[in-house]
Amino acid sequence: MSYASAVEPLRAANLLAGREIYSLSSHVSEGDEALTSSGIPVPSAALPGRGSGLHTVFVCAGGTPVDWNVPSVLACLRQLAREGVRIGGISGGPYLMAASGLLEDRDFTIHWEHAPALMEAFPSLAPRQARYVLDGNRITCGGGVAPLDMMHALIAERMGSDFARRVSDWYLHTHVEGSSAPQRASLAERYGVNHPGLLTVLEKMEATIEAPLDRQAMAALAGLSPRHLDRLFSTQMGSSFLNEYRKLRLDHARRLLQQSPLSISEIAFATGFSSAGHFSRSYRAAFGAAPRSQRQMAIHEPLD
Repeated sequence: MSYASAVEPLRAANLLAGREIYSLSSHVSEGDEALTSSGIPVPSAALPGRGSGLHTVFVCAGGTPVDWNVPSVLACLRQLAREGVRIGGISGGPYLMAASGLLEDRDFTIHWEHAPALMEAFPSLAPRQARYVLDGNRITCGGGVAPLDMMHALIAERMGSDFARRVSDWYLHTHVEGSSAPQRASLAERYGVNHPGLLTVLEKMEATIEAPLDRQAMAALAGLSPRHLDRLFSTQMGSSFLNEYRKLRLDHARRLLQQSPLSISEIAFATGFSSAGHFSRSYRAAFGAAPRSQRQMAIHEPLD
């Protein structure tokens, strides 16, 4: 989806203009072809060398960071950047840009699922939860359908907003989101609740995974009594404060297991558990498998 959403608007722009505005000079990879997440092969040329003459290069990455440590690709990105080529990253692409040293002191985004792994691997970097970010000669995008919004902005920048609207209309893309629009549905939509105090607590839960707050502190933050908070979790979510907090932390831990090089102990402490043993027992109870076996599964599974 990320790949098609990025490429198709450029094809449509050429078609609607009746001339070649954008030249998709090549799709490049380390091998003869790259596979999309659904297994469709994309014939690819070799990575560009010095003096390629390219204007912009987009890195589109799916899967997990364990698949992206390809030294030749990182070296290629650094060389292109030295030559003044504009570099863009889509979905997991910004992770490779970070690994290449191209995002220091830059405003950028990445798909929300990859953000925790990026922040653990590069502690000095802080991605913004935006659909896309244009920062000079660095472009980053969360992926999915967000490249449609990003390409609308880039086409408008070059050809004007009226022409960009024609391209978006071609794909029935009638509601174009701005760059700072969220990547995910709101808390109210994701949890199916509307009580402001409960939403305040859920938001704080998501922000304090590494250092969880206790029930009393959370209730005070929302202006509620602990008993009232308990009733809200029970009646509106059919759960409890502790269960929901633990579920959030364990879901975060599973993403780190799949996407980060952190050890089991490091993941335990990064998700607020007092020890690796406590974390492993909680993880097994929630997911039916030990953290270590889940990590092995993630390494050997095909890309999704």
